[in-house]
Amino acid sequence: MLNGTKKVWKNRGTAILLLCLLVLLSPSSRAEGLAVTLLLSDSSAPYQTFFETLRQRLPASIKLVVHDPAREGNGSAVSADLVVAVGMKAAEAAIAAVPRPPVLAVMVPKAGYDSLFLGQKAAYGTSAIYLDQPWERQVAFLYAVLPDVERVGLLYSSETRLEVSPLLNSVANRGGSVVAQSVQSADRLFASLEKVLSGSDVLLAIPDSRIYNAASIRNILLTSYRHEVPLIGLSQGYVNAGALAAIFTLPEQIAEQTARQIVAFDKKKGLAAPGYPENFTVALNNQVARSLEIRLPSEDEIRKRMRVGEDGR
Repeated sequence: MLNGTKKVWKNRGTAILLLCLLVLLSPSSRAEGLAVTLLLSDSSAPYQTFFETLRQRLPASIKLVVHDPAREGNGSAVSADLVVAVGMKAAEAAIAAVPRPPVLAVMVPKAGYDSLFLGQKAAYGTSAIYLDQPWERQVAFLYAVLPDVERVGLLYSSETRLEVSPLLNSVANRGGSVVAQSVQSADRLFASLEKVLSGSDVLLAIPDSRIYNAASIRNILLTSYRHEVPLIGLSQGYVNAGALAAIFTLPEQIAEQTARQIVAFDKKKGLAAPGYPENFTVALNNQVARSLEIRLPSEDEIRKRMRVGEDGR
């Protein structure tokens, strides 16, 4: 009986030892390091900048492999512990992949992420670092640049699926109001723009490609300038084209935040909740400010005013 018991424990010990060896030798084990597949929407400069920054910020123990959905096709198998999808096209490829590892979508608009991953977050494990800024930060920036604004103009399309209540509340808390106008079709864009501009002190651009795109942005800026209504843009490109100012997050900044989340995922084996960029960049157009007779504060003063506004909420 005693010998039988010893034999059972010996077999169990052998089984446990084999199990430990299998875990240690598995591709996703700590010894092998976390395997991360990076999906890029295309090979343009912002995505390449993101990739290079992410590669530099990740520890050597984390293996990063770049996957090209455009060449290999959506839905192709992705063997990884975590997929980082950069941009909406990459996010679409990630959602079609079989099998589906956990997905961290970055540089995607909040509305686009919500639409694409609706109902799938809990089932598969997904998260995001949005491209757009939170409403409160946008409004804090707007009032730091233009403290006397009363009426904020806003154009949006049916594709945006905006949650405008936080924007309305944030502007109202500063004593202002929002002049919002829906754009039903491309041929109605400038009629809607004229209507908004006639009742606004500033126009706030949002990440809505149906309205703000390469074909329309120049005419939107010219029309705004003719009405002497400054535009708060979404990127350095907007400011270069004639916007008064912009608040945005650079690919490098999102890549650094992504690297931190990957390291946290490696430790906790779980994704953080979807969220907005932690850091941001400010761009100002002093030439447009002079033309519109607007006195722009410095970037340091703008950031100081934004912090005071946040502390005072």
